[in-house]
Amino acid sequence: MAISTKLMMRQGQALVMTPQLLQAIKLLQFSNLELSAFLHDELERNPLLEAQEGDYADGPAAEREASHSDDFRAESQGEADHFGAEPHEGDWARDSLAVDSATLSSDLGADLSNTFDPEGPAVTAQAPREALEGAGLSATSWSGSAGGGGDDGEAPNLEAYVASRPSLHEHLAEQLALVCPEPGRRMIGQAIIDGIDETGYLREAIEEIADRLGAGLAETEAVLAAIQSFEPSGVGARDLAECLAIQLKERDRYDPAMQIFVANLALVAKRDFAQLAKLCGVDGEDIADMAAELRSLDPKPGRAFGDSPIQPLVADVIVRAAPDGSWHVELNSDALPRVLVNHSYAAKVSAGARDGDKTFISTCLQNANWLTKSLEQRSRTILKVASEIVRLQDAFLAKGVEHLRPLNLRTIADAIGMHESTVSRVTSNKYMMTPRGIFELKYFFSASIATTSGAEAHSAESVRFRIKQMIDRETADDVLSDDAIVAKLKAIDIDIARRTVAKYRDSLRIPSSVDRRRAKMAMAREQVH
Repeated sequence: MAISTKLMMRQGQALVMTPQLLQAIKLLQFSNLELSAFLHDELERNPLLEAQEGDYADGPAAEREASHSDDFRAESQGEADHFGAEPHEGDWARDSLAVDSATLSSDLGADLSNTFDPEGPAVTAQAPREALEGAGLSATSWSGSAGGGGDDGEAPNLEAYVASRPSLHEHLAEQLALVCPEPGRRMIGQAIIDGIDETGYLREAIEEIADRLGAGLAETEAVLAAIQSFEPSGVGARDLAECLAIQLKERDRYDPAMQIFVANLALVAKRDFAQLAKLCGVDGEDIADMAAELRSLDPKPGRAFGDSPIQPLVADVIVRAAPDGSWHVELNSDALPRVLVNHSYAAKVSAGARDGDKTFISTCLQNANWLTKSLEQRSRTILKVASEIVRLQDAFLAKGVEHLRPLNLRTIADAIGMHESTVSRVTSNKYMMTPRGIFELKYFFSASIATTSGAEAHSAESVRFRIKQMIDRETADDVLSDDAIVAKLKAIDIDIARRTVAKYRDSLRIPSSVDRRRAKMAMAREQVH
């Protein structure tokens, strides 16, 4: 059988992931902040894209807007010339202004006889210092306040007088400069301060700092001890026990019993006061006082300085109740980026461009058109998914978390005719504002918990909410165990296992029934005292 090469035609179907298609898929899962950053980069790369209504005003679109403004000014000047608005001799817009009353009266066409006496005492910025001092004014204060500006005639910059809030590191560095004037110890102290996080704890081992700087361990620990005496109290600690100990020492409350109390924070968290009283050698009343003393301390001393600004959530979808009892779903226009394609600019540039430039403009125009279509498709998909979620979770919006239905991605995908992966991308990092608060779209998807009667299943989130409600209603004499919670849930037609209750309780960060009983008894004793 001879082996030869030949050309053959074959027809088939294949999914080709073009760069534009990959970009459209990536846009779906972007949050508002990620999308804004992406579009900012695109505006800088593509001269045919423009941000609408002042979005990204510091980008290239701002420069094009400035050129449009120049054109507008030119047109306005032309109109001014047409209407004869050009300044002429004797007009109020001339360079030198008259100061005597006769000339002013003639120029303005007004009678100045009823004004203040022109011969009265007047003090100008050029008046001699003796005249100003005789009037009770200083030359600097008068010239600085005349006209509300400085010597250059401009208004003062108020931002220069606004005090900025110092960071934790800056606050500690200022104290270090006063305590450690020696350059070597100051360098060690600065390295230690750099290792302190925003909560005030030293996260780097002191041995590593000393080894990195080539300093002695004893000297490095001495500088650390000095930093631990800085404000805020407790800063520079390496763990919670040391942080509390520093604050107690400053209050002169770090006696031997308190040392043992702080060294056993695990028992304090469990409220095992009986064991703590035995270890510390004190009675129950002293243990209650020591616990109250511990609660008055700050476990995160640096949070007053180092907290980063909280970025507020911006809802992508807004849900409002309609007068007819239904729900009105709309996209948040403030969160949607508005990007336009400047076709007139593309036509103007392409008209006199060379072949290479025309290719570049054509590519930019194609990318810009695809980007705007992708953004439009992204908005439609988000609205479609959100509307279906609202339709299926109508009971939650009307009655609360207890009526949240179990829901999965496939249900939404089948209803709107999309793939599950698309729904998953749309619901990532997207938020919905409802009359009950702002929720991530993924919040509405939860597993189902069967019922004992075979009726409609319950949502795992609603069951978790019921468990929290039961525990919140507990008293010191009636603390529910996991088995008791299972029994109560089965009484209301929820079939759930004990391990599932324990898992949901742990996800809510609720301690066990033993720890809750100890805590409630301790609180009851404190209220009695």
